[in-house]
Amino acid sequence: MRLFTAVTLGDTLTAEAERGIERLRAHAPEAKWVKPEGVHLTLLFLGDVDPSCVSLLHDALEPVGPRHAPFVLSVEGGGTFGAPTHPSVLWADVRGALSALKALQADVALALAPLGFASEHREYTAHLTLARSKRPHGDPALAACARILGQESWGQGLVDRLVLFESAGGHYTSRLEILLGAR
Repeated sequence: MRLFTAVTLGDTLTAEAERGIERLRAHAPEAKWVKPEGVHLTLLFLGDVDPSCVSLLHDALEPVGPRHAPFVLSVEGGGTFGAPTHPSVLWADVRGALSALKALQADVALALAPLGFASEHREYTAHLTLARSKRPHGDPALAACARILGQESWGQGLVDRLVLFESAGGHYTSRLEILLGAR
């Protein structure tokens, strides 16, 4: 199983992201766009994991949720990764309670470290990946999309759960959801 931990952004913001992606897709039709229903913020990518380890992941992650209160994030603007004129990735900027998001990510990383999972990056930076270039040297149309995205705001969403997702063939399936906040 190919697994990762993430948070979702609530129904309202996910719906607005879906509309935004559809508007932008028309400007870069050759790019590989994320499926709007799969919009999420990855906290820790786990990679290929034996299915027998899911119960261990559950045990490690279950105490994390109650230690963090739900929080609000917003999506506004964005940018690209790669060469400015031929970027390889288009992303939307995440704002709002970033300290709460970073604390949750750090706690997830700490909880999973004893199981051998390490963070890919030294410092966590939140962004929503929207599209990737299919071309090996980038896609100038993604730069145009970033200029359009720079003028957009997709609103706010409540982050109220930690999710363990399985990724298979571009589809994400929730394998575990842990509500945030003390019960």
